[in-house]
Amino acid sequence: MFHKRLVKEFKENKKYIIGIVALQWLSLIANVIFLHATAGIISLLYRKEVTTRWAMFYFITLCFVLIARSLFNHAATTLSYRASSKVKIGLRDKIYRKLLRLGGSYREHIATSVAVQISTEGVEQLEIYFGKYMPQFFYSLLAPISLFVIVGRMSFKVAILLLLCVPMIPISIIAVQKIAKKMLNKYWGAYTDLGDSFLENLQGLTTLKIFQAEKYYAKKMDEEAEKFRKVTMRVLIMQLNSISVMDLIAYGGSAFGILFAIFEYQKGVISLSACFFIIMVSAEFFLPLRLLGSFFHIAMNGNAAANKIFALLDLEEPVKGTVVSVTLDCIKLQNITFGYEKERTVLTDISMEIKKGQFTALVGASGCGKSTIASLLMGQLKGYEGEIFFGDTNIARLKEETLYQTVTRITHDSYLFQGSVRENLRFGNPKATDKELEEALRKVALYDFISKNGGLSMELKEKASNLSGGQRQRLSLARAILHQSDVYLFDEATSNIDAESENKIMQVITELSKVKTVILISHRLANVVSADQIYVLKDGKIVEEGNHKKLIRQMGYYYNLFESQKILESSTWEEAYE
Repeated sequence: MFHKRLVKEFKENKKYIIGIVALQWLSLIANVIFLHATAGIISLLYRKEVTTRWAMFYFITLCFVLIARSLFNHAATTLSYRASSKVKIGLRDKIYRKLLRLGGSYREHIATSVAVQISTEGVEQLEIYFGKYMPQFFYSLLAPISLFVIVGRMSFKVAILLLLCVPMIPISIIAVQKIAKKMLNKYWGAYTDLGDSFLENLQGLTTLKIFQAEKYYAKKMDEEAEKFRKVTMRVLIMQLNSISVMDLIAYGGSAFGILFAIFEYQKGVISLSACFFIIMVSAEFFLPLRLLGSFFHIAMNGNAAANKIFALLDLEEPVKGTVVSVTLDCIKLQNITFGYEKERTVLTDISMEIKKGQFTALVGASGCGKSTIASLLMGQLKGYEGEIFFGDTNIARLKEETLYQTVTRITHDSYLFQGSVRENLRFGNPKATDKELEEALRKVALYDFISKNGGLSMELKEKASNLSGGQRQRLSLARAILHQSDVYLFDEATSNIDAESENKIMQVITELSKVKTVILISHRLANVVSADQIYVLKDGKIVEEGNHKKLIRQMGYYYNLFESQKILESSTWEEAYE
């Protein structure tokens, strides 16, 4: 009934659960006192022996019980909130820290949508699990035993009958549990699949509209939604059927107890007061377990959600380096072989040396492995053969913070956050002054535009959608410059932008290469002409290396690529001016 690991992870919640159960039990005792007083006053009314003193006593008892139950319920609700909030905060903190430890490689193990769902809906399920289900479980065991002792003093036979009927409810719960377990796993699977599709379609909505494919993907999503609806309805039907069975047992058992109490009264075994008390209290034997049964789907959902959360938390983490400083005279890749899948190798026996202060370029056709090398240099990919050295230090030994301070990667889709220009730039250097921020904007030829639109306080929309593609890229470059890294890795940083922005970015890269180690990955070979060293990749292998002049003289693969691009670009310009 309980997820053992979940209970183990939150041992500190035991005190809250014990407190909630104790308060529920006190509330039950207060209710028993009230029912006992009510049975007594009804007996007196039947015998016409009610006095003002008895009426006053009953009124005081009623007030006491109402106040006491109100206080107990309020205190129990407070403890329930504390228990559940600690679980929410604790689990989300664990998930967040786990994702941080996994770093950028987390997407190799889990989809972003799944991570979002288990940290939101999944955690919400466990909030109810700890705050409601667990206390109710223990209370539903304690309540019938307490009532058995109380009723047994009046009629042991009736008490035994009621107590024997009580276990029928947990037996029915266990029977349903076996059926429900697989069904709820299917429910969570369908739920996460639907969330994954929704997120992907939302992110790619513009592309779907451009290619008029939105109807096809809407149909696919409708099919997944229908699958989720059917699974959800099966879960609800199961829950309703289980509730019906529990109601039948609860109220049927209570009816048996009431009838037996009436027979006992007719035989003169118990008094009229005791008979009324048993009639009123008989349902209390079953209601705690009946309520537990209604929480049953929460328990099953909680267990399913916990399994997914712990599957994430148990993912193998990359071994963290401890070296905090490195003498970076060069970066070496020695015999690197890597594949995203075992049966498909992306890089084969890659060896290269990037010297300090050197302008190095990686070129080749799309899919040749350029960006994979960039991800390896950023420590985002594991499971490769060979070794990568920063100076004399293996990249695996470098502390993550040291690596990210040493190398700054700028891609064509570097993320800009909603907020001011100042806030976005200070990601690069939190201590930078406004003067330093403005100087960085000048370097990327963006200062005049920003100044005319609010300066550093200019507000950016989500993903900086109020800037053009070229402006976004230049702002990302300004932020990177402020980071003051030893190595700058430009991964297709000039893709999908206008020619003017591309030229300005290349000017900055060229200037930066005079004082920093620059690695440029570019599909456009005209951008790498001034590089000190060019590595040419084909099908995941280095087929040529050298500077532009040397490679042109060889008239090999690079030469053919360069000439093809030159002809293509010139014909494009000619067509544009015809």
